[in-house]
Amino acid sequence: MKYRIIIIITMAAGIFQSCKKTFFTDVNNNPNVVSSVTPPLLLSTTEAALGYVVGGDISRFGSYFDQQVFGKSQQSQTIYQYGVNAGTFDNAWIDLYTSVVENNATMMQVADAGKYNIYSGISRIIMAYTLQVAVDQWGKIPYSEAAKGNLTGGSLTPKYNDDKALYDTIATLIDQGISYLNNSNIGPATPGGDDVIYGGNASKWIKFGHAIKARLYIHQSKNNSTMATNALAEIALSFTGTGDNAQYNWVSAETAANPWYQFNRDRPGYVTFTNSPLATMLTNLNDPRYAIFYDKPNDGLGQNKNHYGGLNEYYGAIDAPTEFITYDELLFMKAECTVTAKNDIAAAQTAYRSAITTNMQKLGVSGADIATYIAANGILPTTNAAAIAQIAAQEYIALFLNPEAWTVWRRTASPALTPVSGTNGVPRRLEYTQSEYSYNPANVPVPANNNTLFSPKIFWDN
Repeated sequence: MKYRIIIIITMAAGIFQSCKKTFFTDVNNNPNVVSSVTPPLLLSTTEAALGYVVGGDISRFGSYFDQQVFGKSQQSQTIYQYGVNAGTFDNAWIDLYTSVVENNATMMQVADAGKYNIYSGISRIIMAYTLQVAVDQWGKIPYSEAAKGNLTGGSLTPKYNDDKALYDTIATLIDQGISYLNNSNIGPATPGGDDVIYGGNASKWIKFGHAIKARLYIHQSKNNSTMATNALAEIALSFTGTGDNAQYNWVSAETAANPWYQFNRDRPGYVTFTNSPLATMLTNLNDPRYAIFYDKPNDGLGQNKNHYGGLNEYYGAIDAPTEFITYDELLFMKAECTVTAKNDIAAAQTAYRSAITTNMQKLGVSGADIATYIAANGILPTTNAAAIAQIAAQEYIALFLNPEAWTVWRRTASPALTPVSGTNGVPRRLEYTQSEYSYNPANVPVPANNNTLFSPKIFWDN
């Protein structure tokens, strides 16, 4: 693994280009001066990198495979049709490790050494979320020997940790992070404007930690009432409204814009939206979110208002946020876990309706349209399996462009998707990267000729 340590002080033009090595991986600072970097600089750098890689390549890959978007031409068409190789995912992997994991590990070290307890807590919540996303894309990944930070230095050829064991590591990081965030001795400085996600609000970071743990449990909850019960307990400690949503807020500047905005601006027509299976699903449901998600007349074309192509303003504008975990997602989790843990479809239906309503309110759907939609789609079937399938289908819609939508489909097989190509079904994972086969071949868990989009599956994918 060819890890580099990157500390980004400014974001230059061209920072967010998907099909070539990014600014994150092209710039190295002198490692002899990293120990003088402060937690505020590291926090803002790490959050921006996290927002970019999750809202950029990882969002796109998941959205190709779960068919929320349509790969119409060039590289996007090839990936949409499963024509990938190990090099396809290099940028996402390298950005995730060099720009998020390593910078965040350094922040953790600097914060711990200086007793910046709020930063120590935040860094652990960020690491937990980053690992959760990475495990759910690839399965086994490096962590214990890779995330040493710039003060210590990780192995250039780190071993891969077991994906199920990493879920336990993620839970431990969250518990540690919450402990730091609850420490009455906050330390010599606390976050403010450098924390783009929550503005230094420790209680919201704690809620985010519980939301991540809820994801860990629901991912393992198929036919497992204990895991579903654990998820419900974490949900109860997490978000209480959309104001708690964990998201990265981009700004109205071309050099620090929303990743989907940049992709549609720089590669017009590579991805279209209104000919996707999701668009057909929304049309068949008379779903009022269709016009919020999509700009049909402009699909595949140039700029319209504050966005490019067929992705409309809420998700496609220059300053549209990258959502990590939202309150409506938690309500869908609550509905599903209420079925699994309690066999209580009536109670699940209350959470399910609230989830749809919350999502639509967030998007600006009118009250009358929400009521009409709930009347048509708000009744759950009377069997557990059918109820979970309907909950999952609506969650899949609400998680538009969020990598978690692909995970919901992999866990539940809902909604029904038809493979775009081949006979192996819909992809289940991302392939390990060419950079790993080139620089860390002894530790990649599977030989290159067995590294596919379909196996080995993530441990929870059953």
